Order: sequence, then C-alpha cells, then structure tokens
Amino acid sequence: MLKHNKVRSVLGLVLFAFILLPNIQSRHVQSTFELNQYNDFESISEGFRLIQTSEESPPEWMSQGEILTLFRNNIKFMDVTDFLDLGTHLKTTLKHVYPAVPLFQDEVNGFIRNLTTTTIHENLVKFTSFHNRYYRSSYGEQSSKWLYSQIFDIIQDANDANLDVDVSVRKFTHSWAQKSIIARFEGSDPEKQNQVVIVGAHQDSINMWLPAFGRAPGADDDGSGTVTILEAFRVLVAGQFRPVRPVEFHWYSAEEAGLLGSQAIALEYEKEGKDVVGMIQNDMTGYVGKNKESFGIVVDFVDEDLTTFLKKLVGAYTEIPFTETKCGYACSDHASWRKAGFPSAFAIESEFSDSNPHIHSTNDIVDHLSFEHMLEFSKVGFCFLIFGEKSYDTD
Repeated sequence: MLKHNKVRSVLGLVLFAFILLPNIQSRHVQSTFELNQYNDFESISEGFRLIQTSEESPPEWMSQGEILTLFRNNIKFMDVTDFLDLGTHLKTTLKHVYPAVPLFQDEVNGFIRNLTTTTIHENLVKFTSFHNRYYRSSYGEQSSKWLYSQIFDIIQDANDANLDVDVSVRKFTHSWAQKSIIARFEGSDPEKQNQVVIVGAHQDSINMWLPAFGRAPGADDDGSGTVTILEAFRVLVAGQFRPVRPVEFHWYSAEEAGLLGSQAIALEYEKEGKDVVGMIQNDMTGYVGKNKESFGIVVDFVDEDLTTFLKKLVGAYTEIPFTETKCGYACSDHASWRKAGFPSAFAIESEFSDSNPHIHSTNDIVDHLSFEHMLEFSKVGFCFLIFGEKSYDTD
C-alpha cells in the first residue's frame, strides 16, 4: 500500500508540473518577489534557468534546449537564476582618477622585457590538450586543477628563491565541478586594503553542438586570454611586484553558460563592500583577422573613463593600434562587474566582426593564433595593473 501511495504521489507531481509548465515557460519574471513564487517549481523542473538577454527586458525561464538555441544563434545572455540581487547592495566607493600615460616608464619597461611567447605557447598547447573545458565536465575540472597548479608553482618558485613578493592563490568553489581561480598581490598601503584592481579571463570552453561531451580545445576562446594574463602574472611575480593597493588575477569558470563564475565572484565582492578600482577582461586575444592587425577596444556596456584609460595604455605601450568595436549585452565577464556597479572594460583581439570564426567548435586550435599578438595583450594587462594600482582617490 505504501509503495502504491508513493507511485500515486510521483504521478501527481508529474501531472502538476505538466499543467504548470506552459504558463511558467511563457511568463517573464518581473521582480525578485515574483521569482520567489516559482522557487518550488524550479526545484521540480530541473534544468530550467532564468535567462536575461538585454538590460531592458526582464529575465525569462528557459529550458536547456532554448538556452543552447540562443548560444548557437550568437545571442549573448546572463544566467541570473542565482544572482538576482547582483547590483542591488548599497555600497560607498571612492571616485578613482587614473594616472597620466605614459608615466612609470622604467617600471613598465622593466617588466615588458621579461615577457616571452615561449611560455604562452607552452601553456596554451597544454591547456588545449584537454578534451574540453566545459564547466560541468570532468575535463573542465581537470583543466582547472592544471591551471591552479601552474599559478601555484609560479608562487612557489618565488618563495623558494626568497623573492620579496606578497602573493597568494585560492580556488573559488561553485556548485559545479570547475572552480574559478583568484591570485592576489597584497597592497602595501593599509588604508587601501579594501580596494582592488582586477584583470580577468575565462578558463572554460564549449562545443556549441555537444557542450558536455564534444571536443572543444578553446584555444582562442578563451585559452588565449587565460595564458595571456598568466604570462603577465608570471612576470609580475618574478619582478617582485609590490602594489600600493591589492591587485588580483581572475580566471573565471562557466562564462559560456551565462557568466556564472564571474557573477558569483562579483556578487561576493559587492556584498563584502569591496571597492573595485577597475576590472579589465581579456577574452580572445590570439586571432589576427583579415583586416589590419589591431586591438579591439569594446565601447558598449563598459565604463567610459576606464575604457579611455585603456586606449591610452594601448597607444603608449603596444606595437599595434586599437579600433573601437561593440559586442553587445553580456558578451563576456566584464558585464558581471558592470552589473555590480563597478567600472569594467573589455579588450578583444580585433574588431568584433573580424574576430575568430572558429570559436565554440573543434577547430578553435592553436594553429589559427598569433602568439606575438597575445604578447601585446600581456603588456596591456600588467600596464593596466601597474597604472590602476597607482590611481588617485577622490571624493
């Protein structure tokens, strides 16, 4: 009798779900209050997520199939299911004025001369050897562990050599297998310990046709950004970088799934009341398009002052010009920081329309990339950190 009751209960639950499903799929969620009405349903209908595709429109419940359709049609989105309060926490931050460019020439040039394409190439070859780096797959977990070990070894080598550098690395745990990674240089000014300057990239990759199982080397998207900032990190550690305010390198998990990793970290920083002086994202830094080689500086959905500062750095410290480009809503992890109310900017390999056509496929491989082009992004990455950590605080 007990067994029959359980069967009837399960059948009733399934029937209940099928009755509700059409209504909930078609409804926009207007507010956090309305979302709370559907929390029970979400637990019943595993796999449905709240997806937002623009700042103007409210999020929608979507199935995994519908989300994949967005992805295949190159429609950018944020999965806000677990982050509806991102950008809602009250905070008081100082206004930061970025220093004039070019200053600190000796310091910057001292680091630049130690950059090399050799380590960038070696790291990217290894990073693309994983079958994929999908955030829920065992491969994504393994690739994240490898990346963490590389960062840890750089720090350990500095400690073994008794270098005077205060740097650490930690894993940021999520509810899925692949962890985000945060490396941090401590600041020397005790009054600025709540401030932070961030450079980021995303470590996951995806095959748009078989996300969890398909081969996705992700050499450019975003293996290139990952190893680009890893090289900048290596050089700063070896050069005993001692910033005034804390500086962090972020390698985000689950960017391809709707900026999940960066949203989680931005929300934590927002809740803790951290003052993010600036954040720059490096997503796809290795492909040289058919047009003239250039930096793509994204000018939509970014902080205007920080983007102007980024243009000055590119003009002063790299061998190639920049071109302004647009990439739309939620096109990479800088969008999470913007939504949290922090200044963020985005540099990409070229004009967006001339960027790598092979991404999200089995053909996103090392052979299509320029390591000299990536090296220029490494320069900009640590120039941004060197200048950003010297920014002036104003009321």
